[in-house]
Amino acid sequence: QVQLVVSGGGLVQAGSSLRLSCAASGFTFSYYAIAWFRQAPGKEREFVGVSASGGSIVYADSVKGRFTISRDNVENTVYLQMDSLEPEDTAVYSCAKGGSIYDIARAQDPRMYVYWGQGTQVTVSS
Repeated sequence: QVQLVVSGGGLVQAGSSLRLSCAASGFTFSYYAIAWFRQAPGKEREFVGVSASGGSIVYADSVKGRFTISRDNVENTVYLQMDSLEPEDTAVYSCAKGGSIYDIARAQDPRMYVYWGQGTQVTVSS
């Protein structure tokens, strides 16, 4: 059974950092892309970034330069290091597993992902 367990959220002040973890099981982790999405209240789900199995990483413009995605294929975990957090980053963050047919050129398309973690709340106060 595929499982994606997300952890690391919390309440922080603007300018602080958090590191989220997406711990995966139930599939050959290194073969699949793992993406991060977020959804703020009243807003659409937003692509944050993705780590592809070949090492490619893509970030949304809104987080580029502040967030860093890394992958540990031994621990079967993808991390989202978030620095210089802003109130606009407040959202529920989830990780998602890419499908067997994955095109990184369409990384932002939720249809590329077939399993989703439960999400963790990140709240950034000003």
